[in-house]
Amino acid sequence: MIRRRELMDDAKRRLRMRNPWHLLATGFGSGLSPIMPGTMGSLAAIPFWLLLVQLPEWGIWLVILLGTVIGCVICQKAADAMQVEDPGCVVWDEFIGIWITLMAIPVLNWQWVLVAFVVFRIFDMWKPWPIRWFDRYVKGGIGIMLDDIIAAIFAVIVIWLLNFCPLLPF
Repeated sequence: MIRRRELMDDAKRRLRMRNPWHLLATGFGSGLSPIMPGTMGSLAAIPFWLLLVQLPEWGIWLVILLGTVIGCVICQKAADAMQVEDPGCVVWDEFIGIWITLMAIPVLNWQWVLVAFVVFRIFDMWKPWPIRWFDRYVKGGIGIMLDDIIAAIFAVIVIWLLNFCPLLPF
């Protein structure tokens, strides 16, 4: 009997990390982690975020917009190569999701980055309605990207609310 892990390992072998689309789709390889690839992809996106914040705000949004459009294509290409509908190792959607979430933090410090990371990961893994609906019914590269973007929007709302919480020491 073939187990799910063996099927995924076989699918991962179809990726070509020398292919720039596959390299980006896997978050520069961070999504190949055998443990919580989405979380590892979100973590790997943070150093890139620290580079992005050197840009003006409109430049960051432009990178996020272009990353989203390109992400729909590269996630689809990687999924097609792996012959898997929404492969866990494809984490470019996590990159875009955490970047959108980080746009909401009021101060660039490790505490707010940690809050943004945790809140985004909660929504991305939990997938409450309508995130779960989009995850189930919107297919292809757009579907791979869209549920993470919606999870990021939920996380942004929570961060905005936390920003007004007088109990937070930061």
